[in-house]
Amino acid sequence: MSEFRMPRRAVGALMAAAAAAPALAQTAAPGRWATSWAASVQGPYPVGNPSAQPNQSFAFPTPAEGARDQSLRMIVRPTVWGPQARLRFSNALGTRPLTLDGVFVGLQHGGATVMPGTSQAVRFGGQGSITIAPGRDAWSDAVALPFAADPASPLLAGRKLAVSFHVAGSSGPMTWHAKALQTSYATAPGAGARGAEETDAAFPHPTASWFFLDAVDMMMPAATPVIVCFGDSITDGTASTMNGDDRWPDVLQRRLHAAQPNRVAVVNAGIGGNQVVGPPEYTPATPFPGGPSALARLERDVITLSGVTHLIWLEGTNDFSRNGNATAEAVIAGMRRGVATLREKLPGIRVIGATVTTALGSTSAAHGFAEQDQKRRALNDFIRNAGVFDAVADFDGATLDSATGQLKPEFVPDSTTGGPGDKLHPNRAGYVAMAGAIDLAALRL
Repeated sequence: MSEFRMPRRAVGALMAAAAAAPALAQTAAPGRWATSWAASVQGPYPVGNPSAQPNQSFAFPTPAEGARDQSLRMIVRPTVWGPQARLRFSNALGTRPLTLDGVFVGLQHGGATVMPGTSQAVRFGGQGSITIAPGRDAWSDAVALPFAADPASPLLAGRKLAVSFHVAGSSGPMTWHAKALQTSYATAPGAGARGAEETDAAFPHPTASWFFLDAVDMMMPAATPVIVCFGDSITDGTASTMNGDDRWPDVLQRRLHAAQPNRVAVVNAGIGGNQVVGPPEYTPATPFPGGPSALARLERDVITLSGVTHLIWLEGTNDFSRNGNATAEAVIAGMRRGVATLREKLPGIRVIGATVTTALGSTSAAHGFAEQDQKRRALNDFIRNAGVFDAVADFDGATLDSATGQLKPEFVPDSTTGGPGDKLHPNRAGYVAMAGAIDLAALRL
């Protein structure tokens, strides 16, 4: 539905809490935009490293044509809530103009169903559609979220948004985030604009990836901290639980929420397979499954997000793999450049270096050998002792089995597939331990 209407039963206690919010909470002057959710883009589809991906050929039969006259419903979890939101859509890896219309945002009920009465129409410069040139992105206008009139309501914590939009014509090669570990939905090609529909009947096709949508901002008090968790698949959440929201950034956000409800945003800017200094080139014609290098994507995935105050950087494993073959010196120099860029572009940012977890003994063909571990330990020595970072999160110390040099055995089995794990990616228990190793006082929030 394009306009908010007060439901009789379906929204229940959530709407009641909003209606009962003090007048001050509903009319207080807004502060500034703060990024509440993001997903670093890569591609074009299908180049990437998704996890637990359903067969996508029914929704997207021809990757070169991408989405064709169909609607997508992306499910995302804000880490803080405000009374207004805005959305960023990306055509960064597209080769054709991308036209979107029929854009709506509402509370997810379950699956592809939207909570009745919560769906709001989204506009762009007052218009109902937007055309985004190849290589560019676009922010929507602010959209009021009446169900979040009291953003601090505990009934909102952990709730998810359904962001629906129609791709007019054919998108061409699709910008995406491969490893969502969150089920989203698509209509069949040619189904037209169906984003206003609250039921899931028109959205039969699941996907474990996010397409085009890459950031959600909330209007928040001016002092709201925004922490970006930057890295590779271990930040992206490989081997955590599908739809479980238990990547280490998720667990960190819940720790912070328990201490300071709805005050600190935590954004996940991980890409599975990402490297600090490689690949040397990344274009739609020359893609790489791990996305652009960390240095190449700092501007889009960190600096241009709204209100960033902190960054936790966990990366290097893939640089030292057989896919990267970088020296420890090259990665250390890359991290120095990255931190210098962050401090130049975001004065006052607090940058936390995270020690790299072990991959020794991994069953992955590209990982697990002794030379990789030697380089990892050299990088960790730099992170701990060089004085480049404002603080250190010792993920290595939290996950290492000192007797074997490998991950602790209880952190190995895969939480999503139920398989034996690869001795590279920590499971849910490992991610909980990693988030618990972060000294909240060191964040200086």
